[in-house]
Amino acid sequence: MPDNPPKGGQWADHRRVINAVLFRTRTGIPWRDLPERYGPWETAAGRHRRWCLDGTWQRIADRLRIDAATGEDLVVGIDSTSVRAHSHAAGAAKKGSGTGRSGRLGSTGTFPGGLTTKIHLIADQRRRPLVTATSPGQRGDAPMFEPLMVALHLPRSVGRPRTRPDRLLADKAYSSAAIRSHLSRRGIKATIAQPADQRANRRRRGSAGGRPPAFDRGAYRGRNTVERAINLLKQNRAVATRYDKRAAIYDGTVQLASIRIWLRDLTRSKNTA
Repeated sequence: MPDNPPKGGQWADHRRVINAVLFRTRTGIPWRDLPERYGPWETAAGRHRRWCLDGTWQRIADRLRIDAATGEDLVVGIDSTSVRAHSHAAGAAKKGSGTGRSGRLGSTGTFPGGLTTKIHLIADQRRRPLVTATSPGQRGDAPMFEPLMVALHLPRSVGRPRTRPDRLLADKAYSSAAIRSHLSRRGIKATIAQPADQRANRRRRGSAGGRPPAFDRGAYRGRNTVERAINLLKQNRAVATRYDKRAAIYDGTVQLASIRIWLRDLTRSKNTA
């Protein structure tokens, strides 16, 4: 955890503050309604904001992922989910008005159902999030593919971080020549469902359409793990509904939910060892 504040003074008890932030993430309760046993709500909200902006939650998540893929084939799934933005998330700085003191601009977008945010993630076969990112709700899945792959760094206790999975599982939203080419160049096996219109277009072109892309139906059955990882994230009500105005703060809330998933998985693995 971070040292004491740079301007002097001393942090309040980290454990109580972290419990308060975890309680709020799990229940979605307004900061002002935190139970008294967690101390002043301003302390918990301020500490959460600080640790979102300075990358503390991200560093903790990275630490938990050390050696997560050592000694085994790394099969990952990629997907996204839409999250409704609560009215409390409205009013963030608009494009062109600057980021202000609370971080970068809010990643909410207008959708038929109202303001929404999209969570994009890569997860392994144990339903553990490896990379998460947010975008406005109307953003497509395919444009976020490369940023997620670039952000995939699994640290190792010895040597360089692992940046390439052995296989990637994805649904039809990621079926494009650019994505398949990207995976092929990096030596990553692609198991991506192909939409009916792409199959029909290839058949219509005859021999000019080329061979259909390889598709392993058996491996594709494992894609449900990324959807189950999404379900685990959204068990946290502050993730399932966005209450944070700023994208950086909501990103930190999603990271904290990921940390909970990793801690529970590591505890379970330790108990069964």
